[in-house]
Amino acid sequence: MKRTTSVALGLLVWPALASAQNFDDVEIRAIPVTENIYMLTGSGGNIGVSIGDDGTIIVDDQFAPLTDTIVAAIAQLTDNPVSFVVNSHFHYDHTDGNENFGRAGALIVAQDNSRQRMATDQVLSGSNRPQPAYEEVGLPKITFMESMRFYYNDNTIDIIHTGPGHTDGDAQVYFRDSNVIHTGDMFVRYGLPYIDHGNGGSLDGMIDALWAIAGLIDDQTIIIPGHGQLSRRTDLLEFRAMLATIRDRIKSGIARGLSVEQVIASNPARGYAEPGGGTPGWVTTAYESYR
Repeated sequence: MKRTTSVALGLLVWPALASAQNFDDVEIRAIPVTENIYMLTGSGGNIGVSIGDDGTIIVDDQFAPLTDTIVAAIAQLTDNPVSFVVNSHFHYDHTDGNENFGRAGALIVAQDNSRQRMATDQVLSGSNRPQPAYEEVGLPKITFMESMRFYYNDNTIDIIHTGPGHTDGDAQVYFRDSNVIHTGDMFVRYGLPYIDHGNGGSLDGMIDALWAIAGLIDDQTIIIPGHGQLSRRTDLLEFRAMLATIRDRIKSGIARGLSVEQVIASNPARGYAEPGGGTPGWVTTAYESYR
């Protein structure tokens, strides 16, 4: 399916939004996914919430000033406080609430590379936005390399590292019995994805990871993307096909000896993204990664 969109390059625009935004005006909305799984939207990455007799587990926690509002929204769903926070990756629009939830007693879980990045000062590619190290209370206390499993709230929950893609520490959270997966920013619905090349991300890695995710799930799986609306496997495969097509066009131009300016002029994202806005910068970064 062909789609043309004006491109919002994810975290490349978050620094301005985060500094200018009045978080008092942000509404946290709970969208039912299944009987005991919800998606919370607000400002930052989508939050996955699993509630039940065992307690409450969330995937990502948005910006720190929103923690009280997020907690209040969860309290409308369950009396159980958050016991576990799973970070889908280290970026601040998904993890900035870690210190608040850690102080409240939640255990934080992440892929080990994400903990290492949260424990040290980072700079995000493209925007050059600094992300200072978190205090110890906000760091993951439980980490894994390739995968780990929870048995929680009548769900077998697999937390899986499908390899570097968006960053080098991405985790997908698959609620197998409910057939729901939270992909983090490996899959988003805002157009060309932000890929943090400086922190282990790569276009090839994202394309490969999306194929691996597609193999884990089926056509009935409900996907909670890192940003955007609830989706299905067909949406994820269309997203992957878009990235593979644009990549192949860029690599073809390189093979023909085209300069980056010439590749940009050939509009390799045609059919998927407008040629202006952030598209030239995205194409430039991809081009340079293949040189």
